[in-house]
Amino acid sequence: MDLLEAYRRSLAEFIDRVDQIEPGQWSDPTPCSDWDVRTLVNHVVTEDRWSVPLLAGRTIDEVGDRLDGDQLGADPIATAREAAAQAEIAATHPGALDGTVHLSAGPTPAAEYLHQLVAEHLVHGWDLAVAIGADPQLDGDAVAVCARWFAGRISDYQRGGLTRTGVDVPADADAQDRLIAAFGRDPDWTPPA
Repeated sequence: MDLLEAYRRSLAEFIDRVDQIEPGQWSDPTPCSDWDVRTLVNHVVTEDRWSVPLLAGRTIDEVGDRLDGDQLGADPIATAREAAAQAEIAATHPGALDGTVHLSAGPTPAAEYLHQLVAEHLVHGWDLAVAIGADPQLDGDAVAVCARWFAGRISDYQRGGLTRTGVDVPADADAQDRLIAAFGRDPDWTPPA
């Protein structure tokens, strides 16, 4: 599977899970200990909104603070759908993945940035699924693309505080559990009783 298809699938799966959030679940806990469901969804929606100007060659300074704070508004599900649709258009625009994206970490190849977005949608899609009691199974091909990319970056991410230390999983754990664990999550996480 190519990177763009992995991105599309990860994005679609995340939005599918957002569509399953019940009205009373927005304040429920997630595997991200400091985030409830709304905070997690807002984080991903903000990432989707950032991807549009960044993939178009804009800098963080040019975007300014317009993407700070709550991005979900009164209709978070519709907002998440709209942000995902715009992000997909930006990523699939001819030549979008051939350029450089200006991130806070510095100039980054756009394809590298898209790998980061695949990871964002997959891992936070899993976080959301287990938080709301939805099916947490991720697209196996997208997981494989993400795992290959992340294998060479785990220690950098942990050193930079971008992920928690990995969680040990059994030797026979499947690819999804290994990926989730590499991002510092317990694949057996369940909401507190």
